Amino acid sequence: MENILGLVALACGIIVGLGAIGASIGIALMGGKFLESSARQPELMNDLQTKMFILAGLIDAAFLIGVAIALLFAFANPFAI
Repeated sequence: MENILGLVALACGIIVGLGAIGASIGIALMGGKFLESSARQPELMNDLQTKMFILAGLIDAAFLIGVAIALLFAFANPFAI
C-alpha cells in the first residue's frame, strides 16, 4: 500500500513538473515570435497582442488541467484500495 502511494506521489510530481516545463517553453516561444512579428509589422501589434493573450490562456489552461489530474490522483486516489 505504501509503495502505491509513493508511486502516485511521484507520478503527481512528474505530471506537474513536465506540465510546468511545457507551458513555460510554449509561452516563451510564443512571446518571442510575438516580438519578432511586432517588430516587422508594428501596425498589427494590437491584433497580435490580443491573439497572444488568448493563446497564453489556452496554454496555461492545459497546464492547469494537468494539475487538476495530479490533485485527483493525490487526494481521491483510485489506485489505493
